[in-house]
Amino acid sequence: MSPLYRNDAPGEFPDSWYAATVDLPPQRAELRGEERADVAIVGAGFTGLTAALRLAQAGRKVIVLEAHRAGFGASGRNGGQVSSGYNWQQQDLAAKLGFDAARLLWEASEQAKQDLRDTVAAHAPEARYTPGVAYGVYSDKARDKVHAEADYLARTYGYETEKLDRPAFYDIVRAKHYTGGVLDMGAGHVHPLRYVLGLARAAEAAGVVIHEGTEVHRITHGTPVKVQTGHGHVLADHVILAGNGYLPGIEPKVAAKVMPINSFIGATEPLGDRADEVLRRDIAVADEKFVVNYFRLSEDRRLLFGGRESYSIGYPKDIETALKARMLSLFPQLEGVKMDHVWGGTLGITMSRLPAIQRVADNVYSAAGYSGHGVALSGFAGRVMAEAVIGQTDRFDVMETLPVPSFPGGTAFRAPLLALAMTWYGLRDRLGL
Repeated sequence: MSPLYRNDAPGEFPDSWYAATVDLPPQRAELRGEERADVAIVGAGFTGLTAALRLAQAGRKVIVLEAHRAGFGASGRNGGQVSSGYNWQQQDLAAKLGFDAARLLWEASEQAKQDLRDTVAAHAPEARYTPGVAYGVYSDKARDKVHAEADYLARTYGYETEKLDRPAFYDIVRAKHYTGGVLDMGAGHVHPLRYVLGLARAAEAAGVVIHEGTEVHRITHGTPVKVQTGHGHVLADHVILAGNGYLPGIEPKVAAKVMPINSFIGATEPLGDRADEVLRRDIAVADEKFVVNYFRLSEDRRLLFGGRESYSIGYPKDIETALKARMLSLFPQLEGVKMDHVWGGTLGITMSRLPAIQRVADNVYSAAGYSGHGVALSGFAGRVMAEAVIGQTDRFDVMETLPVPSFPGGTAFRAPLLALAMTWYGLRDRLGL
């Protein structure tokens, strides 16, 4: 079954705390018949809408095609963490790609965060960008490694983070399992659904046309490109593919590098003063586990707690039990607290856990596979694809250098291989290896 409908009803947002705290706009019209555009964009999330806004501001006629609703996918469901860098340590990127390439990629990731802060301030202040992300680890060896990376960032790029030992980390994050970590005040967190809905409003104000309930079934390469939907098609000089983990198998070069995987989040009942028993500061937290835990407090003092517990392509029948068990393993002091909302979403990951940004054809671009770092990087990917469309390819060329191999055996084997790998790493997490 298509990832668009495997776990979701058409056009229905999940029962998330995010959806409960926004005013959703009426559904936009489906595409019917033929339309002509300078650029057709597939997917109305952070990537697609950022590209659309920038292209419209540059005078291009842009049509966005969205199978469900703007912000329906991972962009409106994620943990809201605006992380620094990539899913690799910067030292490792330098060793793999060379010092100069790694520096350019670091500068790109810093621009990604700044772009997000600027966009929230201009178009979605209600998304409440808030600085601060802590990264927690479970062993002395891991603590020494992340502290060494902090020293490297300060020495190489002048980027300062705060190194935390066990007592200092516990003073902020009231979980006894962590041996320390780092606090990055240059990172932050947002209400992601408010942010993406603000992007959609801004794009439309700039002249972008967004068609919802419009699944793309086929892309026929050429000049122009023909983008076929259920009841019409768009002829476009350029196409941007921005469906990430929800993109159906319409482009083999993307599917070969990007694998959809599910993540789940729960929102507790409001904790009131008990929130201080979990987090002492209004920051987001992620940890070193391969099957990562991530959490933060909402504006009404709920704990938003996320993790990846299911390795199958479908959601488990019972999301809450396993997710709550993960939460209580870190915060037993929350025993008895109710979950008011539990939801899931699909993101894209790659073999190397780095984004897959590529030219599919001379006039077709794709970005996907942000592997948990998408809140900032996905918007930046939209920016660099928009720049490439108008002939400014410098930043796109840098991002395209990220090492992202295809999954062995192609799409037929990526799911079982990933399930095997995730089971192994989940076992390592539980054993503390």
